Amino acid sequence: MNQTNTNLILNTGATMPIIGLGTWKSVPDKAGKAVEYALSECDYHHIDCAAIYRNEKEIGEAFIKVFGSGKVKREDIFITSKLWNSEHHKESVRKACKKTLADLNLEYLDLYLMHWGIAIPYNDALTNNPTGRWNEQLDENGFLITEKVSIRETWEAMEELVQAGLAKAIGVSNFTAPMLNDLLSYAKIKPAVNQIELHVYLQQPELIEFCKYNDIVVTAYSPLGSPGNYKDKGFPELIEDKTIKEIAKNHRKSPAQVLIRWGIQRGTVLIPKSTTPERIKENIDVFDF
Repeated sequence: MNQTNTNLILNTGATMPIIGLGTWKSVPDKAGKAVEYALSECDYHHIDCAAIYRNEKEIGEAFIKVFGSGKVKREDIFITSKLWNSEHHKESVRKACKKTLADLNLEYLDLYLMHWGIAIPYNDALTNNPTGRWNEQLDENGFLITEKVSIRETWEAMEELVQAGLAKAIGVSNFTAPMLNDLLSYAKIKPAVNQIELHVYLQQPELIEFCKYNDIVVTAYSPLGSPGNYKDKGFPELIEDKTIKEIAKNHRKSPAQVLIRWGIQRGTVLIPKSTTPERIKENIDVFDF
């Protein structure tokens, strides 16, 4: 893995901007505006999307406006999306990718990830109902209902996306080292990225080391923390952590900027999410300390 000041080099040879705008939990009426502002006003060159986020159509409208203006070129922006768990069958992968491309108004993705290494049955009501609990299907005992589709079947279908020019690179998300080790044993196209939850309260140094050793770039989602996951364990929100606040004070930066800078210095890509203009701008102003 090679690193410049603002990019990492993927095993495909492509450059991936080290800071991107995350769009998870960005509600549809705000996601497009956030993307437009980030690209047009804040010099972002990386947008992270996913079908499961349910805002790709609005983001696609933002891409039309931004790229159509001539101010920003499509080829200068790194765009990621992800394959959802209900689309793991070989015959479903290309359809899902093409739908994402249509929603985003793109001809290709720079990176397409397998969102989780687990398959679930397709359920049209959950997938297309805006108010449905579309991120999980549980049985009567509260356990996730899974589908018997191997990661290998899904990965081989994703490799075909690269060959068809629909995705320039493919990778995974939420994969452990053993899952990656298995994938590497048969992959004809090596995963370029593993996107995982990473922040000060969840550092995962061994997994990062494993990925770097195998020339797989690590993208950190929720780099500013997941407050709901740690509050019941007695941890404050990361941006309220006294150590982080003290470091921020010493550097005359915000706690969020310190957390992002910490992730950069570990050699990981970060995709902080925000729909607030001031925070979107602040989150990329992290290269001067």
